[in-house]
Amino acid sequence: MTDYDVLRVFCGPSGGYGNELGVVRDGSRVPGQEDRQALAAELGFSETVFVDDPERGVIDIYTPTLRLPFAGHPCVGTAWLLDVPELVTPAGVVGARLDGEFSWIEARPEWAPPCTLRQYATAAEVDDLAVPPPGERSERGVLPDEVRGRVYAWAWEDEPAGRIRARAFPGRIDERGGSRSGGAGARTGGIDEDEATGAAALLLTDRLGRALNITQGAGSQILTAPQPGGWVEVGGRVRLEGAEGSRPAATAIGAGLRSPNGGLRFQAEVLGPRS
Repeated sequence: MTDYDVLRVFCGPSGGYGNELGVVRDGSRVPGQEDRQALAAELGFSETVFVDDPERGVIDIYTPTLRLPFAGHPCVGTAWLLDVPELVTPAGVVGARLDGEFSWIEARPEWAPPCTLRQYATAAEVDDLAVPPPGERSERGVLPDEVRGRVYAWAWEDEPAGRIRARAFPGRIDERGGSRSGGAGARTGGIDEDEATGAAALLLTDRLGRALNITQGAGSQILTAPQPGGWVEVGGRVRLEGAEGSRPAATAIGAGLRSPNGGLRFQAEVLGPRS
């Protein structure tokens, strides 16, 4: 059995919402990429992180179907959980800091998976959008494969204040077929809509060249700020599922164990790669 923590990243001001993240703190328990991919598929979170060195912050990120060199909400959540000054990802070294209730990372826009940044005239138009077809082509010219955050729909709520309304449609379906909404607690199918997407927020900040306060999904909050040298900071609130004031996450494949920090640590069996 493999222990893992469940976080919600980019929570709203009241501590609700946010995108769920699975974190295996002892990555040595699942050393191979095929086994990690299989476990990420079983857990079904939009991303699962395997920590290979908690002191240095070395991490490995997987969606249910592929390995990622970098992703926003996994880095924000894992940096908060490990309380380290940086994370080492295959894309590069990600700066990290805690500031009050917010966990921040500093990363480069070119590390983010490509996506379409599609602006709408009003926040109401964004709210009324239907889910676009899976695999819609990115304006950056990426082929219709499984790239996270393919369409990021956004509109100004208050342009002078930098407030944005956004929704993210990954267009991703896993090998079991079907789809779901990221962070909704289901454990099968692909993902129709991500509740909170740090990498897409990073790209939008780079494009607009200004600090942003983004409300995404049902009520998640993402803060961003451009930094010197082409870097971008992305920050948000993180909650450990099962800790006081948080709801325990339901899981069909693991039993919750109370961890020393007051949250719930779950267990899952590594089933091996799918045939």
